[in-house]
Amino acid sequence: MLTIDDLSPAQPVNQLPAETDARLHDLLRANLDVVFPAAALCVVHQGAVVLNQAWGWLDPDTRQRPTQPDTWFDLASVTKLFTVTAFLSLVSAGKVAIDDTIVTVLPEFGRISPRPIDGGQDPHSRERLPTPDNLAGKTVYPARVTFRHLLAHTSGLAPWRDVYNAAGSAPTPPDVPDPISRAERWSKALNVLWDYPFVDEPGQRVHYSDLGLMLLGEAVSRLNGTPGALDTAIRAWVTAPLGLSTVMFNPVRNGVERERIAPTEYDATWRQRRVWGEVHDENACGVGGVAGHAGLFAAARDVAALGQAWLTEDTRLSIKPELLREARQEQTNGERRGLGWVLKSPEAGESSAGDVFSLSSFGHTGFTGTSLWIDPERQLVVAALTNSVHPGRLRPGTFEFRRDVHTLLAEGL
Repeated sequence: MLTIDDLSPAQPVNQLPAETDARLHDLLRANLDVVFPAAALCVVHQGAVVLNQAWGWLDPDTRQRPTQPDTWFDLASVTKLFTVTAFLSLVSAGKVAIDDTIVTVLPEFGRISPRPIDGGQDPHSRERLPTPDNLAGKTVYPARVTFRHLLAHTSGLAPWRDVYNAAGSAPTPPDVPDPISRAERWSKALNVLWDYPFVDEPGQRVHYSDLGLMLLGEAVSRLNGTPGALDTAIRAWVTAPLGLSTVMFNPVRNGVERERIAPTEYDATWRQRRVWGEVHDENACGVGGVAGHAGLFAAARDVAALGQAWLTEDTRLSIKPELLREARQEQTNGERRGLGWVLKSPEAGESSAGDVFSLSSFGHTGFTGTSLWIDPERQLVVAALTNSVHPGRLRPGTFEFRRDVHTLLAEGL
């Protein structure tokens, strides 16, 4: 049996039953060059790696660079899982408690108190949104917000703001030195993150918030004793202990050849170039490529390895078993969320994990076309990485592919 620890990111594996393999290839053929040009899957079932393969092209126009099992993909919001894992390790180490208020670690967050509520900002159109009538005129005391709120996305913070505009001009391409240092970009970003209006009262509803995870990332770096260096903290608490060799922020700036990385969207509004080897998310890119909500790149094997570590409660994570289990339990009413994790919806057709994964399944998706789902009952881990934003964001098909591939694998295994 080949375990995830035995598997190198570049090693191709296919131990799927013949019928399941045929169905998977039919599904991929139907989606390649339609939904995404490149894909990689790593699947672990009952402790054995049953699949580590790649399909498509990194250069779909010329088809000179086939996708490899160790191709690096922009993880987008799957980055959040690494930030959360580092934070929960710090909780287990006694550095902080989940129900501590965030001002105990980030006192600047409370420098304007109370703060108003507004309608937030649309992440796609960038337009300011109207304040809901029932919240008009209300204010929030930032000192009420706890780390549990950040982890469950119930802080009342806005889902998105154009932080990148405050952090400085568009960065240079990743193979050209940036005249603005990462420290300066992050300092400018924090200066606005401390002060944004809320969009709701803490603890009321789920507002999936990139801003909350950006703040959690800063808390992780400070608790680690390396303020402003989340990459150092994640390396210390997550990637180094698990031996994840491909998980990295700013891979090109750190010496990875761009030809090993799946490109994403052509950015016609800000960077004026194909995004390749730099993070797709504007806010993560604008702050220097390192943020708690987005910025990590990785090969499928290493994403699956994180999922397997959570599934088996691997002691290398340094998270207490009871905290690992609490993170996978429902923390909210309505939308099912744990501590940093998305929990599978009981409604048919509504989960990117498909309809066959058990209700105890937990996972996360990334806007670029990535996902990680874990089914404890089936002992099944699926890291599915694509670059579905390559043809342009918000095109249809990504959710359907995710749903279909998870259903296919759960049925076939």
